[in-house]
Amino acid sequence: MVTLMASHRIEKINVQIQRELSLIIQQKMKDNRLNKDTLSITHVKTTPDLKMATVYISVFGTTKEKEVALDALDYAKGFLRSCLGKVMKTHMIPALTFKLDDSIEYGMHIDEILAGLKK
Repeated sequence: MVTLMASHRIEKINVQIQRELSLIIQQKMKDNRLNKDTLSITHVKTTPDLKMATVYISVFGTTKEKEVALDALDYAKGFLRSCLGKVMKTHMIPALTFKLDDSIEYGMHIDEILAGLKK
């Protein structure tokens, strides 16, 4: 029972971090290396002790554009964590790690293959 409640709490925190980071990136980040129209946060995975959060991002573009976006977010980790601390009501704000999530592009690739098979 305790594990279920803890995992539900973590899931709520994950959703809140995803929502707030998306807003912060769109509204407050001024880094020219980020194309905010092609970047999205797909999901967040926080450790149970709230010390670390892995933020999965999707970037539509070339491999170089993906690397540049990841570098820009890594560079802004402190700023993003500080902004999160101002809006979240948790006792601890997790350290952020950013990783690319290619699942959307993989899904689009599978759709293309399936569409090709129908023809």
